[in-house]
Amino acid sequence: MIDSVRNAPLLLDRSRWAGRRNFTVLHTQFDAGRRFIDTWSAWRDDPQRCERLHFVAVAALDSMTTPPVMADQPALSKLLADAWPMPVAGVHRLEFDDGHVVLTLAAGDAQSMLQKLWMRADSFYLHSAAFGETLPFVAKALARIAGDNATLCADAHPELPKALNDAGFKIDESSHYVNARFAPRWRVRRHKPPTAFPPAENKATRHAMVIGAGLGGCAITERLASRGWRVTLIDRHASPARDASGNPAGVFHPIVWRDDSIAARLTRAGFLYALHRWSVLEQNGHDLRRSRDGLLQIADSAEDALAIASAITRFGLPRAYINAVDEHEASRLAGQPVSRAGWFFPQGGSISPGAVCVAQCAVAGDRLTSHFGLQIDRIEHKNGVWTAFDATGRFIAEAPVVILANAGDAQRLAGLYGQPTRGVRGQLTVLDASPLDGLRVPMVGDGYAVPLDQHKTLTGATYDIDDTNPRIEPSGHIENLKRVGRMLPALNGFAPGTATLEGRVAFRSVTSDRMPMIGSLVDEPAARADAARLSGAWPLDLPRMPGLYGAFAFGSRGLIWAALAAELIAAQLEGEPWPIERELAEAIDPARFFLRALRQGEIV
Repeated sequence: MIDSVRNAPLLLDRSRWAGRRNFTVLHTQFDAGRRFIDTWSAWRDDPQRCERLHFVAVAALDSMTTPPVMADQPALSKLLADAWPMPVAGVHRLEFDDGHVVLTLAAGDAQSMLQKLWMRADSFYLHSAAFGETLPFVAKALARIAGDNATLCADAHPELPKALNDAGFKIDESSHYVNARFAPRWRVRRHKPPTAFPPAENKATRHAMVIGAGLGGCAITERLASRGWRVTLIDRHASPARDASGNPAGVFHPIVWRDDSIAARLTRAGFLYALHRWSVLEQNGHDLRRSRDGLLQIADSAEDALAIASAITRFGLPRAYINAVDEHEASRLAGQPVSRAGWFFPQGGSISPGAVCVAQCAVAGDRLTSHFGLQIDRIEHKNGVWTAFDATGRFIAEAPVVILANAGDAQRLAGLYGQPTRGVRGQLTVLDASPLDGLRVPMVGDGYAVPLDQHKTLTGATYDIDDTNPRIEPSGHIENLKRVGRMLPALNGFAPGTATLEGRVAFRSVTSDRMPMIGSLVDEPAARADAARLSGAWPLDLPRMPGLYGAFAFGSRGLIWAALAAELIAAQLEGEPWPIERELAEAIDPARFFLRALRQGEIV
């Protein structure tokens, strides 16, 4: 508990947030919600408050217990307790007051998490005693993300004055606690923290064109509309969710590997944020046809089952997130025999991608203008405005911001170097009255099986790279049944006539590293002209195309990544704290392949 800082004046100087679009506070040690609740209450009471309040707090993983209801703030603290996330490492985004108050919790080691956050803070609360002799490193971490004239309040510590001074903070006064202001007299950081894209600051220019009305494009539409953006949504089909997003159901679950890899951390962040956004849609009356009994994953081998069970224990993952299950427990959960042990995700399951897309467009309301049945042939940037044209050269739409969410066609429109994405054909098989009737929960592993109703099961899917065949093939049905049979032995020997089986073919887009492309696109001509200097560049060094973003190459994880992608792009446009660690954002940065080519000297 940070009593000295807790009892200090609310060091926000409300005149600083008056009339602001966004205002951001960072607390280096979450104190069971006390400082957040006080700040939220002050924001509510101030008629001159900022439009959106962001509060970012670092919380040790072992302190991620549900905060108590406070006697002096029962209503607000109850809302916080009800929204409290699962205690797993990473960044958690909680939204209140219709998204106007956002709490971003960074769960993990405080010093490590402070290095990973990417944001522009207007005010800091620092618990000096928690860091001791590492205060110089912490002060530099705060300086890296400090906005102009950012204020700081901290409990007094002998190491603090020098640490703050060396990091560019000017101490105003000192007593039981310390007040300081970020006012560097020399350069103290390589990059300035993120700012809003200029059109985002003006209501008249807060307009984006989103190309592609699948999971990615519809999620972006909803996230931007919630911030007051006008969105022009364009798709070549007659309605949303017609390509891979049009499958009758899709599975959602994170991944757990033997190490807590980038992919595992990304799917964890995407999974938890998607659950939050879907819950909001459902609370608003939208039926997403989401299953509620969990999802079972069957290990590829007995060795894998043991290794993942060990990883679950080693990482301290809670039972609400994942449980290792032996073959007998897995069979009980499935409602029929399974081939081997695995793990169970209580919050995983299946959902209708199309229902999600329709709901997201519906909540966008009159901020959304849709153009369906239109194929965009090219986009052009001139005088700060992006314009889209069809194949005849006819004008379709224009906006200061364009977001490419059109899967495999995105790299063509953007003209990306090296064509980093490839197409993947996926064929589904729908079984009617099969040995899988009565399957209780969706299952994944070598393939997947999703109960659609009592006598119908969705199975799949093939993964045919660079195959453009749109026809349903008997060989695809055979492959799907064999793969699911390796998880569910009851299917072995089941031989329906493949010509009579229902199916569907859809096409997805993937990259060589199987990570999506999410974020601002690089200005390749400008980077080429400066290739020698950029040969040792980092992502933040690269020039970017103003107002051009991408959210594509989701592969088979669109349900997991779409909502997080939309929130990340919205945060980048608005200059808000990012919803994931910077190293994770760099792993999905659309510029990563071009940056690799620069570093390897392929571009001169």
